[in-house]
Parts: sequence; structure tokens; C-alpha cells
Amino acid sequence: MTANAENLKVVLAQPRGFCAGVERAIDIVERALEKFGAPVYVRHEIVHNKFVVDTLRERGAVFVEEVDEIPVGAVTVFSAHGVAKKVENGALERQLDVIDATCPLVTKVHKEGRRYAEKGYDIVLIGHLGHPEVEGTLGQIPGAVHVISEVEEVDTLNVADPDMVAFVTQTTLSVNDTKDVIAALKARFPNIVGPDTRDICYATQNRQTAVIALAKDVDLLLVVGAHNSSNSNRLREIGENFGIPSYLIEDASMFDPAWLDGIAKVGVTAGASAPETLVQETIERLREYRTVTVETLDGVEENVHFKLPRELADVPRKEDAMKAWAVSQP
Repeated sequence: MTANAENLKVVLAQPRGFCAGVERAIDIVERALEKFGAPVYVRHEIVHNKFVVDTLRERGAVFVEEVDEIPVGAVTVFSAHGVAKKVENGALERQLDVIDATCPLVTKVHKEGRRYAEKGYDIVLIGHLGHPEVEGTLGQIPGAVHVISEVEEVDTLNVADPDMVAFVTQTTLSVNDTKDVIAALKARFPNIVGPDTRDICYATQNRQTAVIALAKDVDLLLVVGAHNSSNSNRLREIGENFGIPSYLIEDASMFDPAWLDGIAKVGVTAGASAPETLVQETIERLREYRTVTVETLDGVEENVHFKLPRELADVPRKEDAMKAWAVSQP
């Protein structure tokens, strides 16, 4: 279809897309394939994005739900979301050659939780029950752990000692997502302890801040990301909270041109697991229907990088693999 003469301004959020934890996890799988050859087994989706998973599968990654599906002794990668101790023990029993791609910020939450548990605290985990990160964190912290996500749940908490309560949070929740729950916890348990707000995942906060700015300036919001991605869904919800039509699309094929009716300016962002190539494909899809100009909103320039596991640090990534994740600015 040829674009018509009606102009459409596309405004890109900054930052958007891959965070350092996701880049590291993908890098780990690619370097493991380069070093050990296919197959490399990955427990669960390495990150919540079908394009990423399918691309890595084409290169020789095999995705499984549980470690008992993996041949004894095989090279195995744990996903960025982290895993429970019982999964680690299962891998040990099968003598798997494990490379841990857990995001370092998730690992930090695990360590904080264990530290509180060792001191005898009841721990409140602010997060969404059933999310892989929460399931992994629950399995990493011994003792009493209570999962809540809403302010109303604070009143129903049953703890051993109100003066011995600590909290940790799911990393894909921002300061804005957790502030009301934390305030309610502090009101009920004045002696509660927990991480400083500076320990909240930088990427989640930055992407939400960018979308808040974007939503004030556009008529329609498109969020590129997976429907099972917690942070992507939250970006869409923020747009809705500002009263603008907001849609979560996994790729350009999910875009409905009817959404453009009466629209002059579209905001586009991407969840922390979505590669920039999907953003650019979405812009090309918009060009099928309108004459598009693109600008990028001013925002935080992220320069966070996490170290690779020691066993992969000296393995270069192939040039063609790098291109799949490259960020191309319009």
C-alpha cells in the first residue's frame, strides 16, 4: 500500500528497548553457542520476547521448561529472570554445565532477601505471583516470604513479629509502581526495613519516565513488546492512564491501521526485552499508511553494562549476530 499525503509524526521514547540485563542474557546464549556449539539448552525463555527466542532457536538454542528435559551434562543457560534453589539443585544432580544469565539486579534482590531471612525477618516481596522472576526469588529466600502487589493486601499480612519485617521488590516494577505499597507497609510496620529506592531497576524506571513524557505529547501510544512481559504491559497501562489509546504489539504485523483514524502524532516505545529492529519495522509499517516523520524525545542516555560470566568473557560475538540487536537511530 502506498502512503498517502497526510502527515504523521512519530515520536520515539528515549530510552526504550533492551536494558543491560537483557543484552547480557542474549550475549551469554550467543557466546555459549559460539564456544560450545549447538545445542545449548536454555531453561524458560531467555527473555520475554518471541523474536529474540525464535532468533536464538534458529542459531541452535533449545528452550525447555525444566532441567529434567535437558540431557545429562549438557551446556545449560538459566534465564535473565533467575531461578529457585531447587532448579539449581536439579541442574547439579544432572551434572549440567550451567551458565547463569540471571540479571545482576535480580541476583542483588536474592542476596538482600537471604540477608534479611538470616536475621529472622518476615519478608514481603512486592511483585506479581506467577512471574518467573518472583518464582525464582521465592525459591532463593528461606523462611517466611509474603508476595503482595496491591495496597489492600498489606492489611491482611500475617507476620510473626511486626517489628521484624523486611521488603524486597520485583525488579520490573518501578518506584512509581511500588511507592504506595511501600508507604502502606511503613504505616503498618514502622520498623520495616528494605532497599533504598536507588536499588530499583534503573531500566524499568527510565522507560516508564520516558513514556510519561511521551504520553503528554502524543495522540496514540504503541508499545513494542511481548504480552507476557511485565514491564511492557506497564508501559501500555501508563499511556492508558493518560487517557490516550495505547496498544501493546509484539511486532509490526499486529498493528491495526484503524488505530490511525484522527491521529496526528504517534508515540512509540519498546519494553526492556524488545530489540530495536522491531521498533524500526513498526515505523516502516506506519509508512505504508501515512507520510511519516520521526523524532526522538530527549531522555536518559543509558550506559550501563554488566560483566559476562568468566567462562564466556573471552568469546567474541559474530558480526552477523551483533547486527540483530544493533540499535539504529532514525
